[in-house]
Amino acid sequence: MPKIIGGSLHEHREQTRQKLFTALSTLMAEKGFDAISLADIASAAGVGRTAVYNHFADKEALLLGFITHETEQYVRTLERSLIGVSDPVEQLRTYIRQQARLTRVFHLAPGPDLRQVLSRATRLQLREHIVVVEAILRQIITAGIAVREFPAQDVQVTVGLVNACLSGRLVPEEPEARERAIVATEAFVLRAVGARVPVPAR
Repeated sequence: MPKIIGGSLHEHREQTRQKLFTALSTLMAEKGFDAISLADIASAAGVGRTAVYNHFADKEALLLGFITHETEQYVRTLERSLIGVSDPVEQLRTYIRQQARLTRVFHLAPGPDLRQVLSRATRLQLREHIVVVEAILRQIITAGIAVREFPAQDVQVTVGLVNACLSGRLVPEEPEARERAIVATEAFVLRAVGARVPVPAR
């Protein structure tokens, strides 16, 4: 019987899943999703290959599990950061900054774009996770229009354009350069949605 990690079977399962997620993220950043196997992931995670199948049926299922976990964590963090922020412009600034903190492993990993190597069913499931985050941005834009901070516009189109801008952006790691990039992104997005406030030069 395999050794149990943690104080219970539940803790063991959660810690094993976290090891697999960390290994997947690291290997994707190094090689790309298409170039790694479940055996590679199991080895990097320090678990037996059969242990992977106790959690995920295949590599795509593991990827979906990872993205589900990361999305849930991100949404909770984003919602907490928006507590007490009532001004739509400041809500949008908060959204932009939280997006900038995300690890862009899926956009920056070597190899083909994930959409080219995943099955249609998996692509549709990945889309469901994007929709969760888009809903928050949609609420912000809609609220801004309602109080006339933003001009009337096609909210769905605006949401897609803003997220396309943010998801494709590489934010530098060096603190000063990172802050400049984030401030510039804030200014660009605020102008793009027609925010009725001056954008400060920092």
